[in-house]
Amino acid sequence: MKLVAFNGSPRKEGNTHKALESLATELATEGIEVSIIQVGDKSIRGCLACGSCAKNKNERCVINDEVNEWIQIMKAADGIVIASPVHFASIGATMKCFLDRAFYVSSSNGNLFRHKVGAALVAVRRSGGIAAYNQLNNYLLYSEMLIPGSNYWNVIHGAVPGEVTQDAEGMQTLRMLAKKLAWLLKLSDHGRNTVAEPEREQKVRTNFIR
Repeated sequence: MKLVAFNGSPRKEGNTHKALESLATELATEGIEVSIIQVGDKSIRGCLACGSCAKNKNERCVINDEVNEWIQIMKAADGIVIASPVHFASIGATMKCFLDRAFYVSSSNGNLFRHKVGAALVAVRRSGGIAAYNQLNNYLLYSEMLIPGSNYWNVIHGAVPGEVTQDAEGMQTLRMLAKKLAWLLKLSDHGRNTVAEPEREQKVRTNFIR
């Protein structure tokens, strides 16, 4: 089984990457193959809200860059992890640009990530971790993904690169998350052909200005 993890940090060897490496190591013991993709050091434009992905139905954004490749990698994966450090008040702008576009394309093309296993992860120096964590989870929840828990929020602390490994509670949270990810991936795979998925429903849209 394969899981893809996206690193929203502009620092390739920063604490977010270290946390993802630790997660990948734990998942490997469960037979889960993990690939880590660096997002934060790329130049990614934000969503144009042009609606072309809904019109074209070709699983692509009209902005032709790495995002289109990543969308197909996400579609092919059994599980997806989205991870980011905290930049001032929330996730980094580049990561948000990527997520906005990838999940907009997904929702406009039959919900490409529906019922995939997904998790969010945040690395932070001190504060803002829960705000960023909630922000990431919104993408997973809106897409009808299956989200495992851990024994605390998936937020790990460290200032200088590598310092997250000294956060004993955070490292335990990662270990537990890896075990729950692997368990849910296996449950999902085992039940796919024996338990019927919930039926899709057409999205109901309600506006509150009359």
